[in-house]
Amino acid sequence: MRCLDALSTRLLIAIFLFPAFALAEPAPSTLIANIAGRTTINLDGTWNTIVDPYETGLRMRFYQNAKARDKRDLVEYNFDTSEKLKVPGDWNTQRDTLLFYEGPVWYQRYFAYAKRPHSRVFLYFGASNYATRVWLNGQKLGEHTGGFTPFNFEVTGIVSEGENSVVVEVNNTRLTEGVPARDTDWWNYGGLTRSVELIEVPETFIQNYFVQLAKSSRDEIAGWVQLNGASLSGKVTIEIPEAHLTQSFDTDATGHAEFHFPAKLQLWSPENPKLYQVVVSAGNETVKDEIGFRSIETRGTQILLNGKPIFLRGISMHEEAPFRGGRAFSEEDDSVLLGWVRDLGCNFVRLAHYPHNEAMIRLADRMGLLVWSEIPVYWSIAWQNPDTLENAKEQLRDEIARDGNRASIVLWSMSNETPPSESGRTEFIKSLAAYTRQLDPTRLVTSALNHTESAGPGVRLLNDRLGESLDVLGLNEYVGWYEGTVEDTDHLHWKTAYEKPLIISEFGAGAPYGKHGDADTRFTEEYQANLFEHQINMLKQIPSFAGMSPWVLMDFRSARRFLPGIQDFHNRKGLISDRGQRKQAFYALQKYYQQMQSGK
Repeated sequence: MRCLDALSTRLLIAIFLFPAFALAEPAPSTLIANIAGRTTINLDGTWNTIVDPYETGLRMRFYQNAKARDKRDLVEYNFDTSEKLKVPGDWNTQRDTLLFYEGPVWYQRYFAYAKRPHSRVFLYFGASNYATRVWLNGQKLGEHTGGFTPFNFEVTGIVSEGENSVVVEVNNTRLTEGVPARDTDWWNYGGLTRSVELIEVPETFIQNYFVQLAKSSRDEIAGWVQLNGASLSGKVTIEIPEAHLTQSFDTDATGHAEFHFPAKLQLWSPENPKLYQVVVSAGNETVKDEIGFRSIETRGTQILLNGKPIFLRGISMHEEAPFRGGRAFSEEDDSVLLGWVRDLGCNFVRLAHYPHNEAMIRLADRMGLLVWSEIPVYWSIAWQNPDTLENAKEQLRDEIARDGNRASIVLWSMSNETPPSESGRTEFIKSLAAYTRQLDPTRLVTSALNHTESAGPGVRLLNDRLGESLDVLGLNEYVGWYEGTVEDTDHLHWKTAYEKPLIISEFGAGAPYGKHGDADTRFTEEYQANLFEHQINMLKQIPSFAGMSPWVLMDFRSARRFLPGIQDFHNRKGLISDRGQRKQAFYALQKYYQQMQSGK
């Protein structure tokens, strides 16, 4: 949330006064956590919209939502009579003419509000892609950059008794300095893609908290609580009623309290996704949450969950809605997608290539699915731009602020398929990894790497220098699709330069559902299934093999996939079609995971 003047000033200072990557850390998150545990007023539904391809709305002051005062008054826009869009939702799939549209769209809606004494009010956005400016009753609240993390603005002194008008400009134009940058392999869905809500809190309230097992511990809870308001010095209480635990702590002058105390708890795991009701109280506010407790760490080339080695049987997936297409956002979407993950026999899901919605993570908590959560540092971005680094850190900061208490998340991913040869790339991502450990020392840090080299006949070596800064190595490899033949997998061996766990974070092949032929014919289900079988046999031989998340659960839209009759602007590497039809490769992977579960 930044104004352009402040952003420009900070960027100029960074360029002229500081070396690369010396930019000050982003300010602490202003995000209010656990919206489900607060008093909220939902603003979802039908919004008025104006498509603004020439970016004239700011000059014409759309944010004022002006009305003609008489027959001589000239006002050249009218939200009330303009076309409508549903929120949450992307504009691309709601209107045929906007499928490929990139640029600004203005949203407006009215809402009634009755003020409550001794309370504060915030306007909260689950996500908006990509650059967002917000006004309430003609007064600017602020701006936000990034398409997949939540943000909020305080409106206590701006919201009116009775009718109010909120206006939002959303611009999904791809930017060279953006995160992600201009080139991706998923659809650039624009709009208010997640819910919009008003949040009511006391004058001093619990802004956020972190209640997890201490690092490397299975019997001690450690964390912190942060208050926001005028009366910051006080007492905070943490209760876990089922475990008969109650602990109280004093906050300091900044409203911060850190704590640790012993706790004997049932540990969360895929086999037993135990969640406890945790109650955090301070002053006039009580916030309830459902939290699981587990430890995650590494030992050599193993990943340890609750002190025991675990193999991550996974799949990658995009936040793409099944059946209807577009950005997934509903609980029904989440249930279908993670239901398919469970049907495969997975205990793990890689949520690519950006933070997915909060309800998805909470459902993974309840289902017992381990989660790899990623920010969209994707392919090549502006590694030397200090503001790009700050934006990436802000996305990490708010992702962790929102999801830090979710037991399912065990891996924070810094990036996907970034080129080691580009100047500043490794330093950029190392900075992200260090920042992540400051924010959350309890989880593992990873990245999906994809650059390897020959280490002799039939041997590929992963020795990306970024591996030094990771707890777990991710490797995307496409032998049999983008490189070599399927049969090459029978004689190929993989090594890494690091004694660390290795997750094969991607492999796969494209095939539209129902296209059949022999196993040597590309884009057939038979080719895809055959590649999966050969890949599995190859990967099982890797000594440090600790998990995998093949590409990808379901077909998804991508503007870079042109082949008519095959791709039709879809990436067809899904094991399931975008209409829910299961391909042969689905059953090949399912069979392998079932064998692993049964110990065969």
